[in-house]
Amino acid sequence: MLQQAAFTKVEAEKKTVTGADLLLEALKKEEVEVIFGYPGGAVLPIYDKIYDCDIMHVLPRHEQGGIHAAEGYARVSGKAGVVIATSGPGATNVVTGLADAMMDSLPLVVFTGQVATGVIGTDAFQEADILGITTPITKYNCQIRNIEEIPRIIKEAFHIATTGRPGPVLIDFPKDIAAGLVERPAEPEISLPGYQPTIEPNYLQIRKLTEAVSSAKRPVILAGAGILFSKASDLLLEYVEQQKVPVVHTLLGLGGFPADHPLFLGLAGMHGCYTANMALYECDLLVNIGARFDDRLTGNLAHFAPNATVAHIDIDPAEIGKNVPTAIPVVGDAKEALTMLVKQEGKPPEHSEWMQTLEGYKKENPYWYENSDSPLKPQRVTEMLYEKTNGEGIVVTDVGQHQMWAAQYYPLKNPDRWVTSGGLGTMGFGLPAAIGAQIADPSATVIAILGDAGFQMSTQELAVIREMNLPIKIAIFNNRSLGMVRQWQQIFYQERYSHSKIPSQPSFVKLADAYDIKAYEINSEQEAEKILAEVMKDKEPVLLDFRVAENENVYPMIAPGKGLHEMVGVKK
Repeated sequence: MLQQAAFTKVEAEKKTVTGADLLLEALKKEEVEVIFGYPGGAVLPIYDKIYDCDIMHVLPRHEQGGIHAAEGYARVSGKAGVVIATSGPGATNVVTGLADAMMDSLPLVVFTGQVATGVIGTDAFQEADILGITTPITKYNCQIRNIEEIPRIIKEAFHIATTGRPGPVLIDFPKDIAAGLVERPAEPEISLPGYQPTIEPNYLQIRKLTEAVSSAKRPVILAGAGILFSKASDLLLEYVEQQKVPVVHTLLGLGGFPADHPLFLGLAGMHGCYTANMALYECDLLVNIGARFDDRLTGNLAHFAPNATVAHIDIDPAEIGKNVPTAIPVVGDAKEALTMLVKQEGKPPEHSEWMQTLEGYKKENPYWYENSDSPLKPQRVTEMLYEKTNGEGIVVTDVGQHQMWAAQYYPLKNPDRWVTSGGLGTMGFGLPAAIGAQIADPSATVIAILGDAGFQMSTQELAVIREMNLPIKIAIFNNRSLGMVRQWQQIFYQERYSHSKIPSQPSFVKLADAYDIKAYEINSEQEAEKILAEVMKDKEPVLLDFRVAENENVYPMIAPGKGLHEMVGVKK
């Protein structure tokens, strides 16, 4: 009898699990490779289970760094980035990353600790209404109130984050739910009757688009990040070569079509190239695939593709017609749409005159800058980084002038090699995002191109880079200012540089040395050539402080309120 009782007790213990157990089991079933997390009181039951868990855990030095690292991981890997933060300030510290991921359609599953259910709503220690705070900036959020529901909620969270238009999902985890015991629930099934994204486009709309392309005289394809999210780069290339239609890219779409292809026109938008912007302005058919017509792309809407029939392929129906009237709406996944378009084998358009015009624009109006060895030009630094990596690096940027120079002078030939903050424009994004990118692809050469101001918003993450020995090459374009703010103050505010210049800075070389990271200050092209040749192939992290021209501006540029055809700083 005693042996039977002991056996029954052991069996009962095997069947009884905590909420934290269920969480980690669910993450393993989703094949989660890495967790970016920061412990605290409300998530201690979870971290006690993580102690024995074999999923990689990365400890950022700030929760915002953790969620930006998860964004970089998601962008390169195509998988959901997973984040854990504690309640109150831990949860609110991930808010910026959630907003950033929401704007740029990055799949994240974020778990925030919460105070015990019995004191929710009492202003308990480290309590924050994270659901109320994050409702506008998440694709979905919820709070777990029943332990048995944990497996189902987590399975649904990953499904929502990674299907349709990707985005961040937040799950709020009360401490007593994580610590509570329950008999292991049955395997969950997803039940989301209200969430049924349209994947396969309407055939009749595909036919309309095929006919429109065949009859166009001045067609152009605008390729956005939707090409990358749907893994449709090869199909886009096949379709473009079948139809001989030129392609322009949005900022977030870079890499979705090879930049060295003769039908690639370049980056469009505020700091895009002349050819791409004029193609959008003069086209008679604009085929948007996976882009959202944001204001930095379109400029003044009255002058955006004014004589064009607009077709828009997007998995998010809310984006179609939101900013630009659309004659041919196609709701569906970009890969599915391109598969159908390729099979149509439509007659290619007769547009030789159009192509001659665009080739003329390319030759007459390339990107340009006045090169000099001293002061060192940031455009030249970007070209050198491209040369030293043969254009094969993963380029991660922060936000500002350096971001635009990277987009202009590091032409991307392959998909999923470009990580940047687009819609929200988050300073401090670049360094931690590079960590996530390197973890996603350990064999890649990751270059973090940063401004000196944005770098100082997340310098603490150097500790993670050193701790994990991540061979990230940190290239700081140091112009001693908030470069893009200074440029706008110069052009639009009569050179009244209100708090945009940073006369006093720490030594970035000494700062890197404090983290035991190799570092160099570089003041000339000759120094850059020598040092880059030495360090780019190292399997160690390195920081490069490029002292670039302080007053260099990003051109071309479309001023606020102006149209795509009204660029300034164009080489004539």
